[in-house]
Amino acid sequence: MTLAKATITGAGISRLGRKTGRPAMLHLVEAATEALACAGLTREDIDGITTYPGRTSGSPGMSPLGTGEVRNALGLRTRWHCSTPEGPSQMAPIISAAMAVMCGQARHVLCFRALTESSSQTPERRASIPGAGESRVDGWTSWLVPAHAMSGANWAGWIATRYFHEFGMTRDHLAMVALGQRQFALANPSAVMRKPLSLQEYRDARMISSPLGLFDCDLPIDGACAFIVSAADAAKDCARPPLRIEAMGAGLRSQETWDQRADLTTMGAHDSSADLWQRTDLRPEDVDVLALYDGFSIFVPLWLEALGFCGHGEAKDFIAEGNIGPSGRYPVNTGGGQLSGGRLHGFGLLHEACLQLWGDAAGRQVPEARTAVCGMGGGFIAGAMLLQRN
Repeated sequence: MTLAKATITGAGISRLGRKTGRPAMLHLVEAATEALACAGLTREDIDGITTYPGRTSGSPGMSPLGTGEVRNALGLRTRWHCSTPEGPSQMAPIISAAMAVMCGQARHVLCFRALTESSSQTPERRASIPGAGESRVDGWTSWLVPAHAMSGANWAGWIATRYFHEFGMTRDHLAMVALGQRQFALANPSAVMRKPLSLQEYRDARMISSPLGLFDCDLPIDGACAFIVSAADAAKDCARPPLRIEAMGAGLRSQETWDQRADLTTMGAHDSSADLWQRTDLRPEDVDVLALYDGFSIFVPLWLEALGFCGHGEAKDFIAEGNIGPSGRYPVNTGGGQLSGGRLHGFGLLHEACLQLWGDAAGRQVPEARTAVCGMGGGFIAGAMLLQRN
């Protein structure tokens, strides 16, 4: 089944950086203004708004803005609004916006992600909820904190350790992920890390949570990203060719924990990807650009397998063959990803995919890119989306 009634018509991103000291709202207004200009729309055209995960105080800088204050700051008059603290990963706002325009709840929806994680962190206070000094920790994290697993790096390290054991992957395979994305970042003026990275520098960097080292972890930053999701008929008069949302997947068939999945060499990505391909006639070989969640480098091979670009346990060879780097058949995270571009919790990856499909990724443009796949999330949360330029 093809979804033909939801499109992305605009995308914008603020200036990204570490310890910028800028309020989140300034980043957000910058990104939203660019997204509106990209779509050729005005604030009066926006009648829906959504974000992930909504305003939260439990994790410093992780989500300082909710839909209400952004709606007021931009002077929006909306018919539909939604925050998505739980659901199909950080992609939930895009998925819910697509459903809203398909159901007639709105015509043009502003989807945003704004954060000031870098400026909010101190040596005593981290962005993770356990590391934020919260007096109570509940839910699935309550089972991890007693084991001193205070960070996503610990949880991803478990996954990587099991995957290494089962399939013979090594840190040098993950180095190819990190180095390839750094090479892409050199051509992206928005990327935070624009200094070349060598294999020796990767190997010599300090260990964070074995087997994941410093350059296997994404970069907390300050910034914002925004998209305009429009009904197909409302997109006809927009400034750019609309990017059709060909299919979406948000399946979850395991427990909502990082450590209790039956097969720790898979993630929720495998469930959402299976749903994605059931909703389209396209196949992995039809994809030109890949935007895959890289909160940690190990997520990239797992997403590659989940989406069917290689078989289970085959990602290390697929990567070693040069498939995902510059000049590869399936270039991954062409803007530098979150490992080098900075962490916008997947929104930056989708932004880069949109630029590629519009032909606006100067210096790193994939020739004749018309179809992109985006997978967001790690552990048990995941959402997948196929985009096509009409």
